[in-house]
Amino acid sequence: MQSTQFDRILRRLATVLSVVILTLCLIYTTTGILLSFYYEPTAGGAYNSLKMINTQIPYGWLFYRTHEIAGNGLIAIALVQIIVMFLGRQFSQSWLAAWVSGILLTLSAIGLDWTAMLLDWTQAGYWRFSIELGTIEAIPLIGEQLRNILTGGGAINTLTVEHLYTIHSYIVATATLVLAVVHLLALLWQEQQIYIASNQLPETSLVES
Repeated sequence: MQSTQFDRILRRLATVLSVVILTLCLIYTTTGILLSFYYEPTAGGAYNSLKMINTQIPYGWLFYRTHEIAGNGLIAIALVQIIVMFLGRQFSQSWLAAWVSGILLTLSAIGLDWTAMLLDWTQAGYWRFSIELGTIEAIPLIGEQLRNILTGGGAINTLTVEHLYTIHSYIVATATLVLAVVHLLALLWQEQQIYIASNQLPETSLVES
């Protein structure tokens, strides 16, 4: 009985966390759109535009900081969500959509952070991305092609920033938002199925008796 109650609590917690994840996605997307009005995706302009946002644009620092916190929070909550679903022993086939969307959502949230590492054009981001490129290039068969896609076929420059900005803003961010919606709907559907099954159980037992 205690195990059943514990599982029920974890299932409800997973649903609540999915709402938090979707909220963080919406905050991240909204603040990202606001920042894009002033952000310049070029090798020299990226740093200066972010500096202008933080110092000259009214409440720009607030939107920028909120964007960062929402992105980091999204990764943390997505990882916690996977743990909660695992502890809740939600392994049946009906949970497949929730598991697939949850795992892909976690990977896309990490992808948002990864593609943003060079967008501020700082020395730390530049050298970190250079190291990451070396790792990507070492991937058999497709490593060189992936590197060319990210860098534009040459050294790290304005074209690289533009490619990462496009992947970050239009591909990964959109996928993350869609996956967050799918994940929430999958958990809500599962909650509904459990509720229907629990209400039908007493009637079935009464008929059998």
